[in-house]
Parts: sequence; structure tokens; C-alpha cells
Amino acid sequence: MTISTRGRYALRIMMELGGRPGETVKVKEIAAKQCISEKYMEQIIAVLNKAGLVRSIRGAQGGYQLVKEPKEYSVGMVLRAIEGSLAPVECLGDNALPCDRTSRCATVEIYKRIYEAVNSVIDNTTVQDLLDIEKQKCSDYDGAPEYII
Repeated sequence: MTISTRGRYALRIMMELGGRPGETVKVKEIAAKQCISEKYMEQIIAVLNKAGLVRSIRGAQGGYQLVKEPKEYSVGMVLRAIEGSLAPVECLGDNALPCDRTSRCATVEIYKRIYEAVNSVIDNTTVQDLLDIEKQKCSDYDGAPEYII
């Protein structure tokens, strides 16, 4: 399972909006700050809007904002809205394809464990948690470039 660029950008968009509570933020601002092309971002935010995770505000002062508080969005909610199923194989997940080998398949057990572990992490991590991690990382950053020797 690989999280696509769309999924990674969706989380960054949600963090950008979550870090500006109550503000209506323009696509152009988010795109510039997050280094995402405006066209690509518009596609992603449209999906987030359709999923009910963000709301669009029209007009000259329009833009986007979160519908709820950042602590109310799990990473799983965001990723599933963008990516769909995060199951590592087609025989698991919400829209699992029927498989006549499931009853005697040994490998499906490891895939179930992987899927459960991934779900546990993403469903128990919120956008607020990501904002807190980012805040900590930024406060630790002294601005000096890191060189790998």
C-alpha cells in the first residue's frame, strides 16, 4: 500500500486549514504555502468538499475552511476520502472481492494484520495530532541546514 501524492497533499491541506481556525483560506494561499499547484489542489479540495470534510465559502472573501475542529478528523477519514480503501490486498477492505481461497489462505492472515495495524494508526491519529507534531518539529528546528556526512 502506498499513499498517493493526492493523499499526502490532502493531509497537508487539512493541516493548513486546521492551523487557521475560523479563517476562510483561499486556494491560492494554501497552494503557495504548501507548494502545491493550484489546479491540482483544486481537484483534491473538491473531493474533500464533496466528502464533507471542508466547506466552500463563496464570494470575494471566499475560500475554504474545515467543517469541524482538527481534533475531530482522523487521518483515516482524510485518506479514505481521497484514496478509497487502504487494504493491502483486494480480498480485504470494504469492497473486498470474493476469493475462493480465503478459507485456506495462509497469507491473508498477515495481510489482515497489516491492514489492522494501518487502520489502528490512521484512525487514532487526528489532524490536530499532526498539527501538534508539526509545531514540535518546527520549534526544534534552528534554521541551520543539516548536512549528511
